[in-house]
Amino acid sequence: MSAKRRIEVFSAGCPACEETIALVNRIACPSCEVEVLDMHQPAVAAKANTYGIRSVPAVDSPDLPAPKAEPASADPSKGVAMDQNAKGREFFAGAWVLF
Repeated sequence: MSAKRRIEVFSAGCPACEETIALVNRIACPSCEVEVLDMHQPAVAAKANTYGIRSVPAVDSPDLPAPKAEPASADPSKGVAMDQNAKGREFFAGAWVLF
């Protein structure tokens, strides 16, 4: 049996975070293990800081390599604001998705 792919959801317990947790749990594949991390815990907040997370909810899959794409700007046609931090992870408005 192969190892499970970790998906981390950084949450502060707000309604947007709870909605994101439910969405991630619905779309996670059988080989994914979803872990919800409480941003009220100092160690979790410190980990989020190392990832460059500045707001929640945020979703990360640390088992996948960071994308090599160039930083993107807001794309009104898609209705999604995108940005990249210094670590090469992409963040989307509403929920940061870190790959």
